[in-house]
Amino acid sequence: MAKNLLIVESPAKAKTIEGYLGKDFTVKSSYGHIRDLVKSDDAINVANNFEQKYEIPADKKQLVTELKKLAKEAETVWLASDEDREGEAISWHLYETLGLKDASTKRIVFHEITKPAILKAIESPRKIDFNLVNAQQARRVLDRLVGFELSPVLWKKVKPSLSAGRVQSVAVRLIVEREREINKFKAEAAFRIIAIFGKGRDAFKAELPERYSKQEDAEKFLNDCISAAFKVNSLETKPAKRSPAAPFTTSTLQQEASRKLGFSVSRTMSVAQKLYESGKITYMRTDSVNLSDLALNAARDQINRAYGEKYHQLRKYKTKSASAQEAHEAIRPTYFDVHTIDDGDSSEKRLYELIWKRAIASQMSEALFEKTTAKIGISTRGEELVANGEVLKFDGFLKVYLESHDEEDDNQQDGDNAMLPPLAQGQTLSLTEMTATERYSRPPARYTEASLVKKLEELGIGRPSTYAPTISTIQNRGYVVKEERDGRQRNYKVLTLKAGEIKKEELTENTGAERNKMFPTDIGAVVNDFLVQYFNGIVDFHFTAGVEKEFDEIAQGMKDWTDMIRKFYQPFHQEVENTIKTADKATGERELGVHPESGKKMSVRIGRYGPFVQVGETETEGGEKPLYASLRAGQMIETITLEEALELFKLPKKVGFFEDKEMTVAIGKFGPYIRHNSAFYSLPKEIDPLDVTEEQAIEIIEAKRKKDAERLIRTFDENPDVKILNGRWGPYIEFGKQNLKIPKDKTPETLTYADCVALSEAAPAAPKKGGKKTTAKAATKTAKKK
Repeated sequence: MAKNLLIVESPAKAKTIEGYLGKDFTVKSSYGHIRDLVKSDDAINVANNFEQKYEIPADKKQLVTELKKLAKEAETVWLASDEDREGEAISWHLYETLGLKDASTKRIVFHEITKPAILKAIESPRKIDFNLVNAQQARRVLDRLVGFELSPVLWKKVKPSLSAGRVQSVAVRLIVEREREINKFKAEAAFRIIAIFGKGRDAFKAELPERYSKQEDAEKFLNDCISAAFKVNSLETKPAKRSPAAPFTTSTLQQEASRKLGFSVSRTMSVAQKLYESGKITYMRTDSVNLSDLALNAARDQINRAYGEKYHQLRKYKTKSASAQEAHEAIRPTYFDVHTIDDGDSSEKRLYELIWKRAIASQMSEALFEKTTAKIGISTRGEELVANGEVLKFDGFLKVYLESHDEEDDNQQDGDNAMLPPLAQGQTLSLTEMTATERYSRPPARYTEASLVKKLEELGIGRPSTYAPTISTIQNRGYVVKEERDGRQRNYKVLTLKAGEIKKEELTENTGAERNKMFPTDIGAVVNDFLVQYFNGIVDFHFTAGVEKEFDEIAQGMKDWTDMIRKFYQPFHQEVENTIKTADKATGERELGVHPESGKKMSVRIGRYGPFVQVGETETEGGEKPLYASLRAGQMIETITLEEALELFKLPKKVGFFEDKEMTVAIGKFGPYIRHNSAFYSLPKEIDPLDVTEEQAIEIIEAKRKKDAERLIRTFDENPDVKILNGRWGPYIEFGKQNLKIPKDKTPETLTYADCVALSEAAPAAPKKGGKKTTAKAATKTAKKK
């Protein structure tokens, strides 16, 4: 047996490291944590100093047995989990669970998986850092206490099966509050005036700095310009420069991969993890912008070789955040001379290239520009038009990389920074065209996943390891949805002055269309309001950021973790008990008005199965039952109008008969459909469910039947639940709830029922999570019952 056992977190990392170490080392993976808090509510003993009760999950027991055996046989066990707090806790769990001895256990860390880094780490081992372990324990215990105590309150006071979390609740609050800002926002229109001077290559734009809120003022300005003479009053040319952005941290990588590559936060982290484990980049969970001297020298050599010495400029970035964890580096390529990678999928190649460009650009020269501002006088008016021009004199870092911006940060106007033709002070200009375009003010932008991470980081909430799971959790819990929404049509006016005449037009634009934006759901808004009312501390931005600082102090050995938890828990637990006793049930109920025909009250609220509109009071004995209708996708309790609510009661709607059976149009969980003879037919997107005619409904039914008939190859008299169908990837057998492959030596047309039964019985028994597997025996039993 090898003298040394080295344990890392992932099998991919183990494989990479094994290649660097000799035969004296066995490298194994723990596959992340090997134990966790028990699922029951006795996981944390509050009375006994918050002592934790751990268990080894069933799927890790065999692995733990194997690691124990290898640890006993080895002279030295090296714990090489990641270098952050989570990694330190994993090493501690391994130490405890495997029964390791202090004298024969060594802890090593590295932030890149390269041979020099691994060998250097082995030369300088240390002991487990219990300050880091305690900081991770404090986070884990606090979050478990919050979740376990808050969730039952939500079950009783809002809706069953809900759950709450500390950082997640703050993220939901940000999204809910942004949505309300947008709903309250009133767009204001103003006319923006742009003039085009000259023709062809010499044409350029100039803009009036002020805008006119009234059409008559804009029209008067254009009228005054009909007979005006235009001349260059002043020309100012000055040098300008632009510096590159710092190398990536976890947060900035997530933001830029979202803007440039369209990656979700979780996808970015998953791809970055693969790049790290295969030795291509440094550790991807970091809030440091620091680069090591080794990296700075490698970047310099690569820039000098690839672009020339004038493109190099040494920069040492300092991390602004006082809470930046440990002595990490920024995310960078492990080898700067590797510009692109050949292995890996396209996501890995694209993300690697982004990381390489950002890191190399951070050590490159500034881009140099010449900026020109021309102010143009109007003989008939006192105002001046302004034209801005920019000429790139030296590209510097722009040769490699330009950072993108979120839409809320991008205030650049059309026509800014274009090149200007040669101009001279006092020069007379010829007006080609002038337009006054009605433009509306824009509400605050909804959050994308990446801009939400940016906001959380600005507020000091969460850390590099928490952003991705937080954003996944709020979506999985149904508090937030990430989706696209269609905009609405809006008219705007354009006045155009050309050849001495003013032409007026009314044009249409699409406004408010959203792509991959975060929207709160009704349940998200109701839960948020409940928490803000009764547990304001949990969702308070300053409090949550303060808790993160306390974790940092624990990590630095400045604070005892149990004292910190105790100080938080006692008042929090009291709040929970008081809320259960005194709080009213939260439904988010809102009155909409009265039904125009019946005169009954109409209201909207959250129910057991989601948001719905109700007509009439809750049923009384012997009284008339109220009417109910679920809200459609995109509708919200806070914004639905009485008119929109009335539309919901127009469905289900009978649209006629087909084959002596009634056809009904309704809206279900998966959208609008036609119900006919106990069968369901989806309505195409382009057809409005309220406008469906009898003829259209029949066409939809017949088209679906035809498609199904083309899909069906064979059925069997012995059992109607067994069919041979044409699928996306060729013919297959549908046996109850099983989908079975057809063996290569069989043809679909010659298969017998007995063949299908045999294939079903031979199929591996791997039931879907939470579902039941239908075997041949069970399917036959069902068929007999029928």
